Amino acid sequence: MGTELTPVIEIDRALLADCVHCGFCLPTCPTYTLWHEEMDSPRGRIHLMSALADSSIELTDTVAGHFDRCLGCMACVSACPSGVQYDRLIEQTRVVVEERRCRPLGERVLRSLVFAVFPHRRRLRAALALRALPAPGPLRTLKQLAPPWSAPDWPPVHLPGSGPSVAVVAGCVQSVVFGDVNAATARVLAAEGFDVHVPRAQGCCGALHAHAGRLAEGVSRARELERELAGYDHVVTNAAGCGSHLKDHGVAGAVDVSELLAGREPVATRHPLEISVAFQDSCHLRHAQRVSAQPREMLATIPGLRLLEPADQELCCGSAGIYNLVQPQAAAELGARKAQRIRETGAQAYASGNPGCLIQVSASLRAADAAMPAFHPIELLDASIRGIGEDQLLNGARR
Repeated sequence: MGTELTPVIEIDRALLADCVHCGFCLPTCPTYTLWHEEMDSPRGRIHLMSALADSSIELTDTVAGHFDRCLGCMACVSACPSGVQYDRLIEQTRVVVEERRCRPLGERVLRSLVFAVFPHRRRLRAALALRALPAPGPLRTLKQLAPPWSAPDWPPVHLPGSGPSVAVVAGCVQSVVFGDVNAATARVLAAEGFDVHVPRAQGCCGALHAHAGRLAEGVSRARELERELAGYDHVVTNAAGCGSHLKDHGVAGAVDVSELLAGREPVATRHPLEISVAFQDSCHLRHAQRVSAQPREMLATIPGLRLLEPADQELCCGSAGIYNLVQPQAAAELGARKAQRIRETGAQAYASGNPGCLIQVSASLRAADAAMPAFHPIELLDASIRGIGEDQLLNGARR
């Protein structure tokens, strides 16, 4: 009588069986587009997962490397005609890789540093203050991607209104590097009649952890944030990765700011903003949250604003949580490609609804000597409501 083999990984077999290996995912997969390697495509990775689940292969460094090279952008989920839940599959697999793979020393140091610093606002502010210093070895990528701006100001904790109550998720990276985006979010929601709260007692949502295989901590942080922001009608996010994570793990009332503002009659007057903007869909809005029309509807209320669509919208820019830190070469290629597509639009400015995308694409534009004003969409609406002119807006923008 044969002995049943113990699976190398425990994974939902029903989810694996949904994939019919048709290949519709291939043109939308960033790593397959870069290398045309089957094992660096969604269906190839599902083949590897199946083989690990039935113990026909081992979790070697080579096999783990194919999972590490996945950005988790979920473009394949949007493209799949069979409804394969690749997001669930790669999330389950990454937990096993993170637990069982012994990574090279430099990578272990980098990952440990990221999770020791990024979720903690004071530590992150201190680290950014040191960005002009030399950065050896595994820290070099951190220095290269560190934005030349910071905006740690906290919005007012309460902007009273007669409408539904909302709590704005301040975020960790978002509050330190894009505090002005949080301030714009609070102002716009207040102008539109919401009762706006930005509680100071809120921590990291755990999205970075979950994306990197530290799922238990990621879910624990999401639950803690849910408790911290309980009692409001909506929990509003302006960072696509955070919003996706909170929705995935059932945080009550979680909604992207564009979902809250799209499709409703504007309350505040919009002043003309005569500029052209290349709008990049964030993967975790477009593919993970299936939020694509709403940011465009929100921006369409701004008189004079011309929204331009870069080619290859479905392809990730290479940010993807901490991907651009741990897979810098692939991320740089994808970032350069996205920057080129944005430049091809001829736009005066660039916009995206995720802090990682803004950092990644801005760095790629600077590397190409083509620095461009970079905005979160809510900042454009805020400028229109406040009557800020085109020159003032563009001259004062981050690049």
